[in-house]
Amino acid sequence: MKQDSARRLSTEDLSSATGEPIERLRRLRSLKLIDSDGEERFAPEDVERVRLIQFLERRHIDLEAIARAEHGEAILSSVVEFLFPDGVGRTYSFAEAVDIVELDPEVTRRLMEVSGAGDEVLDEHDLQILRVAKVALDAGFPETALLQLTRVYEEALGRVAEAEVRLFHFYVHEGLKAAGLSGRELVDSRKSVREHLLPMVGPMIRYFHRRGMTKAVRQDMLLHLAGDLARPAQTDSRAQLRLAIVFLDISSYTPITEVMGDAVAARIVERFSELVHGAATRFEGRIVDRVGDAFLLIFPEPRSAVTCALEIEKCTAAEPQFPAVRGAVHWGDVLYQEGGYIGGSLNIASRVATQATPHQILATAAVRDEIGVLSRVRFTPLGKRRLKGLGEELELFEVQSEDAKGVERIRDPVCGMEMAPTEVGARLVVRGQELAFCCERCLRVFLTVPERYGASGEV
Repeated sequence: MKQDSARRLSTEDLSSATGEPIERLRRLRSLKLIDSDGEERFAPEDVERVRLIQFLERRHIDLEAIARAEHGEAILSSVVEFLFPDGVGRTYSFAEAVDIVELDPEVTRRLMEVSGAGDEVLDEHDLQILRVAKVALDAGFPETALLQLTRVYEEALGRVAEAEVRLFHFYVHEGLKAAGLSGRELVDSRKSVREHLLPMVGPMIRYFHRRGMTKAVRQDMLLHLAGDLARPAQTDSRAQLRLAIVFLDISSYTPITEVMGDAVAARIVERFSELVHGAATRFEGRIVDRVGDAFLLIFPEPRSAVTCALEIEKCTAAEPQFPAVRGAVHWGDVLYQEGGYIGGSLNIASRVATQATPHQILATAAVRDEIGVLSRVRFTPLGKRRLKGLGEELELFEVQSEDAKGVERIRDPVCGMEMAPTEVGARLVVRGQELAFCCERCLRVFLTVPERYGASGEV
C-alpha cells in the first residue's frame, strides 16, 4: 500500500473527493493544514486531513484553532499517521465495491449502514468485510442473523476503541502535559507510548474473545441438554429463552452525586463495578448492561443469580465506607436480540428493584417456585404488590442469607454513605443525639440546611 501514497491528486481531484470548493482548499493550504508540491498536487493523505477538518468544524472548532493545534501538537498529522500507518490506499465507490465483491447491492448497503460506513467512500478494509459477509451468506447463514452479529461487533468493538482512545488521552496525554511537555516533545513522547501500547491490542481482544467464547459455548450447552430449564415450553421465537435476571443499584446514588460531586461518585461506581464483575464471574453470570450505578446481569438459572446478588450485597456492606446496595431477582422468558435481551421479564425485574430498600434483595414468586429450597438462604414472604406499569400484582419475597453476620454501620444523613464506626469523618450532637458524617463536606451541608435532613432547633 505504500506505493499508493506516491499518487498525487490535483486540486480538482481533492475538491471532488472531499466536497470542498477549490478556493477553500487553497485557504487550508495557506494555513499549512494540507500540503502540496509546487504544482498544487496533493497526497492521498490530504483527503483524510480535509475530512478531519470538516469533522472538527462540524463540532464548531474554527480553522485558526485547528491550525494552532496542528502547528503545536501535529494533531491532524498524528491522527492520519495513526489511522493509516501504511499510507492511504485505494478507495472505491459503492458501485465499484458491489462489482468487485459480487454481493447484492441492497445487502451491501445494509451491511455498510450497520457497520457505520454509510455513504463513505469504501477502502480495502470495507471490501474485506464484504467478502467475509458474502462467504457467510453463501454458506447459508441468514441475513437477519448476520446483520445482528454485525451490529454487535460494531457496538462492542466501538466501545473498546473508544475506551482505548479515551483512557490514553486522560491518563497518558494529559499526564505528559501535566509533567510540562509541550510541542514536539509532547508529540514524540505521546507517539513513543502509543507505539509500546499498540502491540497489546490484538492479543487482548483475541484473549477476551476466547474467554467469552468459552463461557458462551458452555451456556449454549444448556439449550441442547436442558431444554426445560433454558427454553420456555412454548414459544413463537427461536431466539427466546428463560433466564434469571438481576438488577442492582446503589440506594443513595443521587444524594452522593449532589453532595460529593461526580468525581467521588465515579470512584464509588468504579469500586461497585469491580465487586459486581468479580461476583458475576464466580457465579457464572454476565453483565449485559450498565447505566450509571445500575447493573443488569443474567444467569442461566435462579440459584446462582440469588447467591450472586446476596454475595454482592455482603461485599459492599463490608466496605469501610460505601452506600447501601439494593436489588431484585426474577426468573422469566426473554428474547435474545443483537447481543442483548428484551421482553417483559426485564421490565418486571426493573420494577421490583425499585421496591427494594437499602441492603434488601427482593425475588419474585417465579424465582421462589423455581428454586424451591436453597441451602442457607431464607425467602421471607412480603405479600403481593402492585407495581407501576404492570397489570397484575406480584408476590414478592425478601431474600436473606442465614450466614450473614450483622456488622455495625453508621449512615451519613446527608449523602447516605454507610461507615464502620472507625471510618466516621465528623460528628455532631443535635438535641442530645449524635450524628455521624463521612466527611467535613457533608457536615457543612447539614449545618447549612439541617431541617432538610430532619433536624430542627439548635445544632
